Amino acid sequence: MMIRVILIALIAFTAGCGKDMGSTTEFDQATSQVLQPADPALAEIYSRSCRSCHTVAATGAPLTGDVAGWSPRLEKGMDTLVNNVVNGSGGMPPFGMCMDCDLDQFEALIEFMARGKD
Repeated sequence: MMIRVILIALIAFTAGCGKDMGSTTEFDQATSQVLQPADPALAEIYSRSCRSCHTVAATGAPLTGDVAGWSPRLEKGMDTLVNNVVNGSGGMPPFGMCMDCDLDQFEALIEFMARGKD
């Protein structure tokens, strides 16, 4: 009986493991982690506010540079995406942890993360 409980717990624990975390492709997390905006000011904001979630598949956030993962979000329109950042969405806190960002910066960050380039 105890072995059965342990096996069930192990299966439940590992059920969420795997590369595909809601993306339509198996985008490589390591690739996401090396991408950086070319603009130094945007890179600084990205590093302190976005990178910690958008380069780790386990967070469920779309990975930076995962075009297929970002595509359904982009279809909602930039206004919706910026509104999601400002108000928070899912596990993302309001303002995406950037209280001093303006709407243009949010849009530039979204565009960078969705494409992996400026």
